Amino acid sequence: MRRREFLASVFGISAAFSFPGLAHGQPGQKRPLIIWITTFPVPTGREDLKFSRHFLEGMAGLGYVRDRDFTFEIRSGRGLPDLPGLAEEAVAAQPSVIIAPATLEAVALCKATSHVPIVCPALADAVHLGLIQSEARPGRNITGIEPYISGLPAKQIELAREVVSGAKKIGLLTNDVDPKGPPQSRELSAAITHLGLTVVPANANQPSEIGTAFEKLAAEKVDVVIVLQTNLLLLRRFVISDIALKQKLPTVYGYRENVIAGGIASYGVNLSWCYSRGAYFVDRILKGAEPGDLPIEFPTSFWLAANTRAAKSLGISLSPNLLARADEVIE
Repeated sequence: MRRREFLASVFGISAAFSFPGLAHGQPGQKRPLIIWITTFPVPTGREDLKFSRHFLEGMAGLGYVRDRDFTFEIRSGRGLPDLPGLAEEAVAAQPSVIIAPATLEAVALCKATSHVPIVCPALADAVHLGLIQSEARPGRNITGIEPYISGLPAKQIELAREVVSGAKKIGLLTNDVDPKGPPQSRELSAAITHLGLTVVPANANQPSEIGTAFEKLAAEKVDVVIVLQTNLLLLRRFVISDIALKQKLPTVYGYRENVIAGGIASYGVNLSWCYSRGAYFVDRILKGAEPGDLPIEFPTSFWLAANTRAAKSLGISLSPNLLARADEVIE
């Protein structure tokens, strides 16, 4: 008799339920439910921004087959007012794991539950927000990846001044209602001031405020704009690139997706990797690990992207040195 069958006979319980996670798709075992919630809907036709696809690819790489080994649902709101209800509904569905694609959703979910496991592949400022006890041992019901690394803003300022040589007035497109927005703003503002430069912030908390924010930056005659890394400013990246072009403002980012949409340059983590890696945490949780025992992970490499076409449209010639260092050049 095999060991699993022997133990099952001793304890009088089915082998399928005694050892969850040892095999996928065991007969009679209820499929785990994984729910992905997102505050803002992905713009129609923007398949490349559906990071859930990268998560599912990560699950497939670990041997999981959707609808055989797990059930996957995406629940989307229409903006910030929908988020608390969205989080509560996800918790009420009693899933095995909830995916919070970013800090905005993570905060709402942690308010809604202290028991349901949460995985956030793009977590920021988690200790200060009270979401975890420490990065080494989160200690609560959430874990994941922190792609926003302290010190990164200084690199983005260097990149902005490389894109626009001699830039002295730096604009910031901020998003203060996103929990990961204010820490970035503070660090960027401090670094810009330390360099003896002028910082001009302009805030956009709703899609309708992006145009007004750029009008302010243009009126202040900033030399270059650094766009913060938040949900809203990523999902509305095509709007941002169009408005920036009309206002003749060069833009620098933390996400390559913004550059593909028409921004000039970016330096930061590859988000696709983060969401694919998120599957690792889900796999561990489905096999019995507690989120609080899974250390927060950090990216080991960063991605430099440049868009020469976008630069030329604003009369900017990117330096050969920048282009030689770039991991990705869009022409």
